[in-house]
Amino acid sequence: MALKAILFDLDNTLIDFVEFKKQCSNAAIRAMVEAGLGMEEEKASALLFKMYDDFGWEDQKIFEKFLKKVSGKIDYRILASGIAAYRRVKTGNLRPYPRIMETLIKLKSKGLTLGIVSDAPKMQAWLRLAETNISEFFDVVVALEDTGRMKPSRMPFKQAIKKLGFKSEEILFVGDNPERDIKGAKGVGMKTALAEYGQLIKGKNKPDFVLKKPFDLLKIVEKCK
Repeated sequence: MALKAILFDLDNTLIDFVEFKKQCSNAAIRAMVEAGLGMEEEKASALLFKMYDDFGWEDQKIFEKFLKKVSGKIDYRILASGIAAYRRVKTGNLRPYPRIMETLIKLKSKGLTLGIVSDAPKMQAWLRLAETNISEFFDVVVALEDTGRMKPSRMPFKQAIKKLGFKSEEILFVGDNPERDIKGAKGVGMKTALAEYGQLIKGKNKPDFVLKKPFDLLKIVEKCK
């Protein structure tokens, strides 16, 4: 059955979010150390990224939690230095992967409907799309608040199917995580493609297709005619 829509995960599929987060967070740690944080940069960075894993990459209070863990209190001079450095690096540095823009233009020209299924909060998802100048390509965005469930739960995928109005087998899902993206999408009957170029997590769930680079998606669309 021919494809009518393509759904994408956002972070590490369309946007190199982890590398961006590392740059911003390392700048924040460096600034906090310079402001008087009694900890070596390397150890501080390792602890912060462990806390990201524990509390989530979207935690807006992560620096406060970090300072409490390190020193038992929040020194607002150190906190402000870290946040300011983070924001300076953040501005203008969040970018889509190479040729994502070109790929999206080609897909839209073929009459395909495009959408997003992300575990990010809705405002954060839309901000990333706007900051990378690709928001106009997407007709459907399903974020955390839409179902309150994260992938691989089937609920976000079912919500996207409902919004698209197509059969699940007419939809291709593209994501970087086999255990969340591929598992969840296959669970509702979608075709799946693994964004290997952004993959950080290995897994047992096998996709229907593998993308070495974003532009490979156009070849998959031709195969699915």
